[in-house]
Amino acid sequence: MAVGRKIRVLIVDDSPLQREILARGLNADPEIEVVARAGDAYEARDQILAHRPDVMTCDIQMPKMNGIDFIRQLIPQYALPVIVVSAVSEKVFDAMEAGAVDFVSKPVGNTAESRADFLEELRRKIKIAANAKIEAGMPKAAAAKGFEAPATNDRRLIVIGASTGGTDAIFSVLKGLPKGLPGIMVVQHIPPVFSRMFAERLNSQLEFDVKEEEDGDYLAPNRVLLAPGGMHLRLRKVGARYRADVADGEKVNGHCPSVDVLFHSVAKFAGDKAIGIILTGMGGDGGKGLLAMRQAGARTLGQDEKSSVVYGMPKIAYQLGAVERQASLAGMPAAILQMLKEDRKV
Repeated sequence: MAVGRKIRVLIVDDSPLQREILARGLNADPEIEVVARAGDAYEARDQILAHRPDVMTCDIQMPKMNGIDFIRQLIPQYALPVIVVSAVSEKVFDAMEAGAVDFVSKPVGNTAESRADFLEELRRKIKIAANAKIEAGMPKAAAAKGFEAPATNDRRLIVIGASTGGTDAIFSVLKGLPKGLPGIMVVQHIPPVFSRMFAERLNSQLEFDVKEEEDGDYLAPNRVLLAPGGMHLRLRKVGARYRADVADGEKVNGHCPSVDVLFHSVAKFAGDKAIGIILTGMGGDGGKGLLAMRQAGARTLGQDEKSSVVYGMPKIAYQLGAVERQASLAGMPAAILQMLKEDRKV
């Protein structure tokens, strides 16, 4: 998108009132211009051809064709960044798998404060989406062949941090890994409630035991612990075992949970027993923490630019010298297993 030009937005929602609310809220930002509105997928397709928007917001529940099917058909043809605007529902993850960049939940209460917070979040995510890389058929991670899960104990762990585009990236990486790996901790920038839904979804789709972290859970082979939305996740060492703790706290790098908070705790308590991975996302959260991990002897991986929806967090981590190796999303499982194999020889 040209520097200095307003971000052109298409609003797709079957409610005329909702379209008006979104248009007024978005047009209030000097960097955004709503160029068209549509009440269903077919009208939206015509508006895309007529106005060539930079970003589209899209509801899920719509007449004629739901938002998920529309996104699935849209991306291969137009590669248009989509922000899903929906009520709280697990269906947002179906939309993300279909190709949406991110989602924003509609405000539950009808207060001025909740509406203002909702619009502020939507404007922020539209600005990120305007610079996101959308490619039809972007390769997903495949099961790493030629490797078996190394023998594990609770003195080794894997930690993953991600933001924009991260829900799909995390699923792709975990899907490509075999059973029997060390304990895994994950921070994804995600709101409360949705983090629980995301954990339950991963648990139903993967061969790992995935759960939203509850304070005091211990790491164990084949277990994945996800940071709850609105809570920081940290590693602690209790005797010879590793424990995951969650707690309230101020936002770090604009986020709670923060990837840096987790990575710094891993550097302190796990040192060279950990592997740190930073995936797609906007901003710099996780870069300093990953550097601390590498300086403490941990192995570190960063997603490469070509396969990142937003090459922000991995880029800054790489520029800081925190990334030992870069890997594509499709190649990430093999890179993780290779590091585990190399560590076993040490």
